[in-house]
Amino acid sequence: MSFLELAKARYSCRMLTDATVEPEKIERILQAAIAAPTAKNLQRYTIWAIKSPDAMSKLKQTTKFTFGAGLAFVVGAKKDGAFDRPFDNKNFAEIDAAIVATHLMLAVQDEGLGTTWVGWFDAPKLQELFPEMRDYELIAIFPVGYPAENAKPAVMHTKRRELSEAVVEL
Repeated sequence: MSFLELAKARYSCRMLTDATVEPEKIERILQAAIAAPTAKNLQRYTIWAIKSPDAMSKLKQTTKFTFGAGLAFVVGAKKDGAFDRPFDNKNFAEIDAAIVATHLMLAVQDEGLGTTWVGWFDAPKLQELFPEMRDYELIAIFPVGYPAENAKPAVMHTKRRELSEAVVEL
């Protein structure tokens, strides 16, 4: 599948099974995520793999959007030590983590799995339940699993702006 085909095939899958995801698929997803570029290659992010039933139970206390998955990834950005653009001191930690998260999300699709980028979660509660996340800006949660038999893209999934609306040539 070409990258364009992969990008178009990916959708926010909101119906997942809790079937075990094979370790080799998890490994490839994480390898794709850490291959993401970061500003000055400083890599100030962490990915937490939420695998155990206890950890998933804690995660479910922070969001209603786990969609039946038995596996999830949380991506966080560490601002301290990340690249600061010298002209305006813009810190790139969250941008870098979002690039990592995008790689992860597309790798999930490439493995024949489903996910959605979950931004609706109680970050302070997540940090309370998982103290290892406390010093991070939490970017997203990705529940991961095999799409349920009746999973399908949302009605608006294929609606996109025309290139002429989205791109300005200078």
